[in-house]
Amino acid sequence: MSSSAGRTKKFIINSISTAMLQIVTMLVGFILPKVMLKYYGSEINGLVSSITQFMAYFSLVEAGLSGAAVFALYKPLAQNDNNGISQVVTQTRKFYIKAGLIFGLLVLSLGILYPLFVTSTLLSKFEITLLVFVIGLSVVIDFFTLSKYRVLLTADQKIYVISIASILYYVFNTLIISVLSIFKYNIIMVRFIAITAVLIRSFILKIYVEKKYPLVNYNEKITKKNLLSKRWDALYLQILGAVELGAPVIILTFTTNLITVSIYTIYNMILSGINGVLSIFTSGLSASFGDVIAREEFDKLKKTTLEFEYGYYNLITLVYSVAMVLIMPFIKLYVGSISDVNYYIPILGVLFIINGFLYNIKTPQGMLVISAGMYKETRIQSTIQGLIIIVFGFLLAPKYGIIGMMIANILSNLYRTIDLLFFIPRNLTKQSFAHTLFRQVKSIVYFILIYFTSVFVVSKLNISINSYFNWIIIAIISLVIGLFIIFISDLLVDRKMMNNIYQRMRGLLNNGKSKKDK
Repeated sequence: MSSSAGRTKKFIINSISTAMLQIVTMLVGFILPKVMLKYYGSEINGLVSSITQFMAYFSLVEAGLSGAAVFALYKPLAQNDNNGISQVVTQTRKFYIKAGLIFGLLVLSLGILYPLFVTSTLLSKFEITLLVFVIGLSVVIDFFTLSKYRVLLTADQKIYVISIASILYYVFNTLIISVLSIFKYNIIMVRFIAITAVLIRSFILKIYVEKKYPLVNYNEKITKKNLLSKRWDALYLQILGAVELGAPVIILTFTTNLITVSIYTIYNMILSGINGVLSIFTSGLSASFGDVIAREEFDKLKKTTLEFEYGYYNLITLVYSVAMVLIMPFIKLYVGSISDVNYYIPILGVLFIINGFLYNIKTPQGMLVISAGMYKETRIQSTIQGLIIIVFGFLLAPKYGIIGMMIANILSNLYRTIDLLFFIPRNLTKQSFAHTLFRQVKSIVYFILIYFTSVFVVSKLNISINSYFNWIIIAIISLVIGLFIIFISDLLVDRKMMNNIYQRMRGLLNNGKSKKDK
């Protein structure tokens, strides 16, 4: 099997497994907040979300380590160099142990300081401290057990193994939390018992890696220095991701209240679900592109980048235009009888969808930055994007709440989209940025067409969205409209690329059939 066919096969397997994981993750993402709201209320939901976000920030103690380790593993894996692989994973393991210890100290500090700044009418300061420690413990376990296995499997394009283990984790975690919540257990005890699910995932990955990579030694003598030299350069990119996804919750915690945090997390839950679905189509691709770059197959890189942009932009256009139609009806159905706070705020729905669209429109270029290990080259831009969120967030959130925070997010993503539009062609693919700009503009036009056409058709059908069944009917109608508009429009303005994608898929299917016949 050629390296190209092998990458394509791995991509398909990883995509299917990731699809299963994201479906489970999305379902869990809808179930657990509803459980929190129903049995513990908006305040506890906001508190748990706030503490969880702090843990995400503390995880920056390993910032850049994962990305640098994956990048360092591409070459030895491609060359079947077991000694090289062992040296990378040994150095990675040592770094993760140090990172875990630092993380533990940060959790201890948060447990002491957090109750001094955040008050709850339902939990005492001591109980808040215990909740911080319990939520932090599950992440500490990840540092000492899961991380080193995840790095190796990601670099070797075996995302499907991580996906299967994670599916089992989410199922057990959700069952534990849901059942204990129904029986009105204390939230601290619920989160403590749920740690069991983390241990199950780590055990599964440990068994697989030890069996699949018997020649890999996690205590190899280090003879090659600076194997993870890109770690500190990757730090900036990882900080960007953490700031972009987590800053809103932290800023809202200190500038507003836990109720506002809860409202934000419910809307963000929907966007996380959408992004989870979209990640099905990108999971493992970073490693695939990294393999292409490591082999210096730059002509193939140019071709596949353009094809990926075409497919991905059409995908996010369809998904987010339909989401714009459906988000507020879903909020009304999801919140239901919960009346301790008003969750139905239409302007938030619009802002969240716009931000999600901008966040994803830069994915093809952002993925190439990771694949090429271009962390140092993008550190200034990453810093600017993070500062936009923080500065505008603190300026706007105190007065405008979530709306101000979302404006800060949108400005940040808009800046990064424009920056990467020029950076990747100039520094990596060496082709005109006009190809990407054309498809980005095309996506915006299609988005507007699909949204307004769907709203018009739905209004004429006069379907009242008062049940999940009717909501699904509207979703199907909007999807069909979106697919029709994209297909017809691309026949007119982007037929050549459409045909290229068709020929690639046809060749892939024929290749699969011929192997079956053999």
